Amino acid sequence: MPQPQPAICRSCLAEFHAEPSAMLRCPECGNPRVLVHDELFDLSIAHMDCDAFYASVEKRDNPALQDKPVIIGGGKRGVVSTACYVARIKGVRSAMPMFQALKLCPDAVVVKPRMGAYVEASRAVRKMMDELTPKVEPLSLDEAFMDLTGTQKLHGHPPAVMLARLVKRMKDEVGVTGSIGLSHNKFLAKVASDLDKPRGFAIIGKAETPDFLRGKPVRMIWGVGPAFQASLEKAGLRTFDDILRWDRRELHERFGGMGDRLWHLARGEDYRRVSTNAPVKSISNETTFFEDTSDPDLLDGYIWRLAEQVSDRAKARDLAGRVVTLKLKRANFTALSRRLSLRDATQMADKIYHTARGLFDQVSDQGPFRLIGVGLSDLIPAQAADLTGDLLDPQAEQRSRAERATDSIREKFGKDAIVKGRSLR
Repeated sequence: MPQPQPAICRSCLAEFHAEPSAMLRCPECGNPRVLVHDELFDLSIAHMDCDAFYASVEKRDNPALQDKPVIIGGGKRGVVSTACYVARIKGVRSAMPMFQALKLCPDAVVVKPRMGAYVEASRAVRKMMDELTPKVEPLSLDEAFMDLTGTQKLHGHPPAVMLARLVKRMKDEVGVTGSIGLSHNKFLAKVASDLDKPRGFAIIGKAETPDFLRGKPVRMIWGVGPAFQASLEKAGLRTFDDILRWDRRELHERFGGMGDRLWHLARGEDYRRVSTNAPVKSISNETTFFEDTSDPDLLDGYIWRLAEQVSDRAKARDLAGRVVTLKLKRANFTALSRRLSLRDATQMADKIYHTARGLFDQVSDQGPFRLIGVGLSDLIPAQAADLTGDLLDPQAEQRSRAERATDSIREKFGKDAIVKGRSLR
């Protein structure tokens, strides 16, 4: 006879023990959203992934979009940044060309990204995660690892209960939903968070790990892209079972350090810790035009707006960068990239713009262009940036002060309170 297992209600957060049952309901509130698992109260490594985050923020801020397929991205010649689940059901995927997405889902509403709104929502969610544990490792604006080991004494409840409370608060207070993966290491927590989206809560315990991985495809491993997957398939490695048949030394000789990692992951082993200091390597924004263009005034306006977007994201993260990059794609899809290392790191839109504009002037005669992007890398804390003036540009410090003042006004009265003339081109 099966023994009662630990259980929690994801609706009222009641904790109880129950026999596994497909028809199980919470004894407190009668809700069927109940989690039952042998190791439910023992696991503490989690991955939280917001559900279609950008689209969720747009639907939150515009209720008219609530039941409609929403695509976040550029124009007809742009690409999909993300899409809501209604659009995903019809085959729309991130990084898909916009014309293809609209062919699959012609009734979709296309919305341009609003990074400021997404950053604001991300900060609110991050604050909630920080209240649960100091060990939070963000991977992007909408997902993060958490290590809740030892937090039960602090909160008076097991990690699973606090995670259920987290996603409930996210919905009630921020207006976005998220899915939780709970396991005994980062690899399996990340896998689990994808098992039951949206609004999911999936668990992979230690005891069930070998059975769970049996027969699963290697593409399940985060970071295994199409090129590496092709290399694995060429070697006959399509599933975790295939990896288990290889000797550890053979895997290392064939695939280097990744081969050794594969050997461990096939056994459900991942010894990486949740790192609170995982660095953001770069910040960038790009846009694809409806029509190819060589118009210098039009492109100048785009360079400014992209520099401003990169600056906003850097300021939101309290970061600055020493390297500015300009990315261009010609009409025949060949790419150009130029970068310049600054004497002092910056997060100021004005400095990023002038640097990117100088890089553009070097290649402006190689158009027409279909895409342009601006990036900031070699990132450091903002406190160590923009400390000295520019002897070659005496007005730079004055423009910097004006930009800080503009930031304060926008923060108080909204992002459109002040708009630069060049951004209207």
